[in-house]
Amino acid sequence: MSSHRLHPDITMERLAARSPGTLPGWFGFTLTGLDAGQLSAQFVIRPEMLAPNGFLHAASVIALADTAAGYATVAHLPVGAESFTTIELKSNFLGTQTEGVLSCVARAAHTGRTTQVWDVEVIGDTGRTLALFRCTQMILWPKGG
Repeated sequence: MSSHRLHPDITMERLAARSPGTLPGWFGFTLTGLDAGQLSAQFVIRPEMLAPNGFLHAASVIALADTAAGYATVAHLPVGAESFTTIELKSNFLGTQTEGVLSCVARAAHTGRTTQVWDVEVIGDTGRTLALFRCTQMILWPKGG
C-alpha cells in the first residue's frame, strides 16, 4: 500500500489559485480541506448547472468530483513529477438536488509514482450521498533528454 504524502510545495492557497479563468472557477469550485490522502471541496448549485429536465446535470456533479480528484492529485504529486492526466473515470449517481451546496471528499486509494486512484463521495445538503466517483490519474514525468 502506498503512503499518501502531500507534495511539500503545495498549499490550499496554491491549489485555489489554479481555478480563476477555468471551468472549476466558473463552477465556483471551493477547496474546504486538504490533508495527506484527502481533499474536500464544494460549490453552490446555480440554475445553469441543471439539465433541461430540471435536475442537477450529471456533468456538474462530475465537474466537482473530477476537479477534487485532480487537485488532490496535484497536491500528492511525487517530487519531480511535472503533472498528470486522467486516464479513467467512473460515476454512479444515487440522488440529486436542485439548489444549495454540493460538497465532496476525495480519498486516495493509491498514490504511486506512475498512477494515482481517487475515490470521491459527492454529498448533498442533507448529508445524503448523491454520487460515487472513481478516477485514475497517470503521473507525467519530465522527458529525459
